[in-house]
Amino acid sequence: MAITGPFEGEAKTLTGAGATFPAALYSKYFNEYNKLTKVEVNYQSIGSGGGIKAISDQTADFGATDSPMTDAQLKEAKGGEILHIPMALGAVVATYNIPGLETAKLKFTGETLAAIFLGNITKWNDPKIAADNAGVKLPAEDIVSVHRSDGSGTSFVFTDYLSAVSPEWKTKVGASTTVNWPGGVGGKGNEGVAGEVKQTPFSIGYVELIYAVQNK
Repeated sequence: MAITGPFEGEAKTLTGAGATFPAALYSKYFNEYNKLTKVEVNYQSIGSGGGIKAISDQTADFGATDSPMTDAQLKEAKGGEILHIPMALGAVVATYNIPGLETAKLKFTGETLAAIFLGNITKWNDPKIAADNAGVKLPAEDIVSVHRSDGSGTSFVFTDYLSAVSPEWKTKVGASTTVNWPGGVGGKGNEGVAGEVKQTPFSIGYVELIYAVQNK
């Protein structure tokens, strides 16, 4: 990639909006880009759905989404042709808050995660969670599931995975940036889900890896 500074008279500020998933990485990208080009990039991490709307309505110079725009969305977008450019790879992980847990890490099979978010598993000491974590003393507390309340590429990644490992999830919920969650509490953005889990004892959610690390 070749990077050059703006020509005389060109705007020296770019506006972007969208996915919260890569926001921390984008902050570093745009800081380095500014050092090289003197172009300031203002990025609002409002979720993939917001990014698609912003670029489609031409209220931003670029949008970021973790799931590609559909043919219908591309057709409805204003202005010229929209190009998809891969920017980064990342991981979506389960994050939880269990006060007094003796081990720092719990393990969950895909089937167990699907059952939790379907509402089929409601207690932390459920036999399926216990089977995934042999020897760990789990509390007999109700599970509070936390999901995204906004249009989210992170949700698409998570629900697409659950659809692949759980036929029941695929049939009842499916994979999308916005789904009808069987229950639980909503949070806006990866930041919102991470914050909700951090302040809610015995909760579990899903976020991009860096948000789980920052909020441990």
